[in-house]
Amino acid sequence: MQPRLEQPRPRRRLRLTLASREALWAYAFLLIPLAFYLVLRIYPAIQSLWLSLFSWHVDPAQREFQGLGYYRDLLTDSKLHRALLNTLLYTLIIVPVQLILGLVIAQLLNAVTVLRGLFRAIYFAPYVTPAVAVAWVWGWMYSVNFGVFNNMLIEWSIFWEERGITWLTIDPQPFLSSPDQALVSVAVVVIWQQLGFQVIIFLAGLQGIPSMFYEAAKIDGAGGWALFRHITLPLLRPVIAFLVIISTIYALQLFDQVVNINFTDQGGPVSSTLTIALYMYQEAFFSFRFGYAAAVTVLLFVIILVITLIQLRFFSRRLEY
Repeated sequence: MQPRLEQPRPRRRLRLTLASREALWAYAFLLIPLAFYLVLRIYPAIQSLWLSLFSWHVDPAQREFQGLGYYRDLLTDSKLHRALLNTLLYTLIIVPVQLILGLVIAQLLNAVTVLRGLFRAIYFAPYVTPAVAVAWVWGWMYSVNFGVFNNMLIEWSIFWEERGITWLTIDPQPFLSSPDQALVSVAVVVIWQQLGFQVIIFLAGLQGIPSMFYEAAKIDGAGGWALFRHITLPLLRPVIAFLVIISTIYALQLFDQVVNINFTDQGGPVSSTLTIALYMYQEAFFSFRFGYAAAVTVLLFVIILVITLIQLRFFSRRLEY
């Protein structure tokens, strides 16, 4: 009697569920931005922190350990304090004005049915324009002698003087040449350029609100303000949170417009437009105090981190509608 040969057992194949495959693909694609942040974001941040503890020298062996010396200098640096104040003023002006204008314009565009795409493109065009080009053009427009704005003011004044109404005349303004007007003038440029981004994001949020909410509220007798207050604003809360955080981070890092709009990189006049980012640039590449500039970078990082965490905590509070 011949022995029975054992049949080889079939190998078990590892079969993943659809959810597991989707998760693996998601992690695979997430590795790309993770590598980007590790190499181009996290590593330079760690290097800045390390550099802020040493005095700079081309030869790493000759760099002297400073400890927290540069951070102590930050406490008594009056120019840095002015830059901090200016940066705070930029943020307080830019963020709320952008949000209000962006929401108003988005509401108007949401009601438009003809040429809506054209209007979107018009508002979004400044956002995709290089900040350097925008700053140079606005710098010429702000010019005291031959700028567009002062020429308009002159024509306006002549028009009303010819009619004997002198109290409506407005003298030409110094704009970027005045310490009192320069910061607001730069903030206007930033608001104008970044407004398109706010409009597009708000418009996307508005179009994502189901129309049945408005229809039900109108049946109950709700008016325009009640619809906006009790439906639009609450349902736009995630969009508002996103725009507030992004706009705040951008304002705190303001650099390009300030450097180029005055055709100088000094943050003048009299440091009235100086920002933290610009001051860091000056200390690093004008004074060659790379260690101190790195300390300013760490300070800016901490400020952005703290403000962002506060904003996230505020907007993460649950609301009942």
